[in-house]
Amino acid sequence: MNDTPAQISVRGLHVRYDGRDVLHDVSFDVRRGEFLAIVGRSGVGKSTLLLALAGLIPSVGEFRVPEDLGFVFQDHAVYPWLRVYQQVGLGIRGVKRREKQEIVARLLDLVGLSEHAAKYPAQLSGGQAQRVAVARALAPNPEVIFMDEPFGALDTYTRTRMQNWLLDLQERDRRTTLFITHDVEESIALADRVLLFGDHSISEEYHIPYARPRAPDIRFDSAFIELKRRIVQRMTLD
Repeated sequence: MNDTPAQISVRGLHVRYDGRDVLHDVSFDVRRGEFLAIVGRSGVGKSTLLLALAGLIPSVGEFRVPEDLGFVFQDHAVYPWLRVYQQVGLGIRGVKRREKQEIVARLLDLVGLSEHAAKYPAQLSGGQAQRVAVARALAPNPEVIFMDEPFGALDTYTRTRMQNWLLDLQERDRRTTLFITHDVEESIALADRVLLFGDHSISEEYHIPYARPRAPDIRFDSAFIELKRRIVQRMTLD
């Protein structure tokens, strides 16, 4: 049994829009340092869950989430008029200019964008822009990071590269992460645990049997393929 304390706790969460349930009686915990993926079809409330837990939309129920929270949205939401280093430094407060510059430089090195620091978003690829968004979310050094389908708009090659990069980042950082995706393979490859969302609530939970660090070739492992088949099959029933 894993005795690591829960850093996020959710009990009986409900969200209603226009008289209909978008989230219904959602309850789960996330341990400190855990990477939890939430997978499901479009429209079952995955993104709504993150917005509710971040306090961005009204909800009913009980939840505990650290105030120190970073959020990466589906569309990386970088500002076209700011250079990369300016984007990353936006959330850094209460430090001297030199320290802020050091934090930005360290994060740009971490996400592999040091040589692109002076560029504008229009000069970046989709994957690079998404890495800017991740670095910006990490800049204030939050306890927890929410990621809402951050790689959904990327092509297959770039998406795979970003997944492998995120695996490396999680191995180094071990930051508590909630990751939303509709891609079952992505959820298994990245997460310690997967929650399957069905009809606006959790329908199944899966513990991922792969230790970290993870090699990219686990996707070809027979156990990986079988787990993917089970989740996809269950998803079609929800």
